[in-house]
Amino acid sequence: MHKPYSVPITMNMTIHLTRAIILVTSAGWLTLAVGADSVDSRTGATTASRPDGSEASTSETAGTERLPAAVGSDWPRFLGPTGDGKSTESIRTKWPLSIQWHRKIGDGFSMPSVAGDNLYLFDRHGDQARLSSSDRTTGEERWRAEYPTAYEDYYGYSEGPRASPVIDDGRVYTFGVEGMLRCHQASDGKLLWQVDTAAKFGVVQNFFGAGATPVIEGDLLIAQIGGSPADSPKVHTGDVQGNGSGIVAFDKRTGKVRYSVTDLLASYATPTLTTALDRRWGFVFTRGGLVGFEPTTGNVDFFFPWRAKMLESVNAATPVVVDDTVFITESYGPGSALLKFAPGAHEVVWQDPPRGKSMESHWNTPIYHQGTLYGSSGQSGGNAELRAIEHATGKVLWSEPGLQRSTLLYVDGHFVVLTERGRLLLIKATPEQFDLVAEMDLGDAKADAAQSAASTQAAAKTGIDTSASDRPVLRFPAWNAPILSRGLLYVRGKDQLICLDARP
Repeated sequence: MHKPYSVPITMNMTIHLTRAIILVTSAGWLTLAVGADSVDSRTGATTASRPDGSEASTSETAGTERLPAAVGSDWPRFLGPTGDGKSTESIRTKWPLSIQWHRKIGDGFSMPSVAGDNLYLFDRHGDQARLSSSDRTTGEERWRAEYPTAYEDYYGYSEGPRASPVIDDGRVYTFGVEGMLRCHQASDGKLLWQVDTAAKFGVVQNFFGAGATPVIEGDLLIAQIGGSPADSPKVHTGDVQGNGSGIVAFDKRTGKVRYSVTDLLASYATPTLTTALDRRWGFVFTRGGLVGFEPTTGNVDFFFPWRAKMLESVNAATPVVVDDTVFITESYGPGSALLKFAPGAHEVVWQDPPRGKSMESHWNTPIYHQGTLYGSSGQSGGNAELRAIEHATGKVLWSEPGLQRSTLLYVDGHFVVLTERGRLLLIKATPEQFDLVAEMDLGDAKADAAQSAASTQAAAKTGIDTSASDRPVLRFPAWNAPILSRGLLYVRGKDQLICLDARP
């Protein structure tokens, strides 16, 4: 336990140190948080985490009091408020960022969603899938809702959820890896309805279970389901056929089916919704290719086949829509293509040749900014590199090898890049070159040089040890793109969720 450090104080003053925050409340109590310990100056006591380690406690937060209300926006769904991986906020460019709180989490690849002061996390603990609501500024859990799951992954990957919670109109929607679709009341977790989509639509277990996050369109919840006729063979036979439930729209208030279209099987790409050409459009990158449709009725405009020839291949990157074009990418075979669409029609603007592909995104979704697409290209960590390509032509503008597979978040002229082994980078969003602004390593047991130096300086001044020994670690695989809401940056690895103070 670290010893408290006394300083002259004034009412409601906050003193920030690297990996330490000193808070003075209106009642005159001084609270010091350093690293993973929280020390109350009234008692000198340190509060330990709960035995199962699943909830954040004051020992895992950077302060027992919440941060002041911050200007910014919610992050209510996968890929954020605009559904394209772009934040509307600003970010601090002088790093390292301080850790606000961290917590041990369960199995899965689901990134949290944030609405108001609440952070909603969907993960798995033992044989229970768990949706929890926590204070976004402290990580302290407010409620949880669980259901039993028996999903077993064919390839030995995590057996927890892949899809992120979707927050809309006072409700939280989750789509489990086993296919359980549920709607909860956001305020207290009360279950409002649920549909076992695997049972209802005859879904044959996909290579990695169900994983595409649903989207909201008006009063509809639209999801990739991809059911099959009864007595269908397993996915590895290559003989699985659809039964008309490729894309299903549910009434978001009741769970009742409003429409069901296509015989296509499900992939891991979240649907994209947009307004273009004076109407609403939906795009779903299914296992077999891209579907363009009208999302309120389900009327299909076109289908563009796009899948690798090998059976064990998936489409996982969300379609990127710019004006009347839609970009798709995968990493097992054909690579990328840009289509121009119109009601009932589509045409290819460009597509990758058999060799020398422009972008081969595995599961990260590229981000468009001012005529350029940025993303991680490559199926495996060894050959993956960060790339910028010209949107109109597919021309590679620059590439940066050695980062392994990574994910991106755009914010205020920069990209926050998280590598799969926990290295966090800030680069300029420019087509000219890979322009590194700052970085910090959350993936190694040792702090990066900058954070180590800051900790050493703080210790010399205060007598408080803020070394990397009590620093949380993002363990492989860190496959989720960072999210930003009201100045707080959230990143996750295998078993750890970390909240960083990114306020300018």
